Amino acid sequence: MRSYLVYGAARTVPNRYLLVRAATLAIRKLHRPGSRIADTTNEVFERFGHANPVAVRESKRGTAAIRARRAA
Repeated sequence: MRSYLVYGAARTVPNRYLLVRAATLAIRKLHRPGSRIADTTNEVFERFGHANPVAVRESKRGTAAIRARRAA
């Protein structure tokens, strides 16, 4: 029932383009050879339903920028 997972993930990432882009990148990185791609896709959407992957990525960028300013 992937549609349920997609709608859950859409609550944390309201922009559909960003959701698909982030999901595609995550699926490529998390997929293990020998397992079904559908299982990996379901796992990614389940994770996205619990946390906003875009916000985590932006916060890491901000942290790196702060460290660079402190070092300078």
